[in-house]
Amino acid sequence: MLKNTIIFLLTFISPAVSQVKVVTTTTVIYDLVKNIGGDKVEVEYLSRGDQDVHFLEILPSYMLKLRNADIFFQIGLQLEMWAPQIIDGSRNSDLRIVYLSDEINPKEVPTTKIDASMGDVHPNGNPHYWLDPYNAKIMINEIYNELSSQSPDNDSYFKSNMDNYLAELSEKISEWESKISQLKQKDIVFFHSAWVYFADRFGINIAGYIEPKPGIPPTPSHNANIIKLIQRKNIKLIVMDVFYSDSAPKQIASVTGAKVLKIPTQVYGLKNITSYIELIDNMINQISSNG
Repeated sequence: MLKNTIIFLLTFISPAVSQVKVVTTTTVIYDLVKNIGGDKVEVEYLSRGDQDVHFLEILPSYMLKLRNADIFFQIGLQLEMWAPQIIDGSRNSDLRIVYLSDEINPKEVPTTKIDASMGDVHPNGNPHYWLDPYNAKIMINEIYNELSSQSPDNDSYFKSNMDNYLAELSEKISEWESKISQLKQKDIVFFHSAWVYFADRFGINIAGYIEPKPGIPPTPSHNANIIKLIQRKNIKLIVMDVFYSDSAPKQIASVTGAKVLKIPTQVYGLKNITSYIELIDNMINQISSNG
């Protein structure tokens, strides 16, 4: 009886192992953290999957989320220019801020001085690197390292989750590469330069962009040039993210016969896209079946 009472008291007074509290800027990072952290993490995201991550209305609730967080994961490469204001407003001096781009080899790093005439050019390179699933592997490893550093007792748990997820992702990459192989060097017009990592990974040729320059709205003269390009090269597809206006793409498609595909680049960009693997699955399936 005494022994059982002591055990009960020790159990009662022992502090519960708390979850690592994580906030992510995007839903892609959110999903990767969930897969590695499992029930040892409590994770929230700021930018919805159907929003342009470049532009986020800052709400007081975001600062409250960071105030109670241990780790704040960002894409980096100056994609989330709004993040410093939220960090400052959180007044969380213990917050660990992690840029998952640190180990990424960025594309489209400017080699000349940047000015406003160049559009929305990122000085440290194109930040949409998560659309290459090999870069997702780098992100996953960084997430594992940070979670294990924050909660060393759960290292083996995080490591097991990571190994299992990487194995699943590797299998899917082989499937994706096989499925889209018939489109290697195929010309496709995209709306925005977000797709360069995806196109390079899967051997697709970006023939042009609906935007004259990154972040600059389409103009009639540029639309006319894209129409000529599509007709000359017999391009079949115009690919765009779900949050852009499809007015210009539809106008171009009506003249050329090209098909407009609205494909999300974030988890939850559509209701049925609930994971990173489903996100890339959708991209591969949509483009390969319509290309």
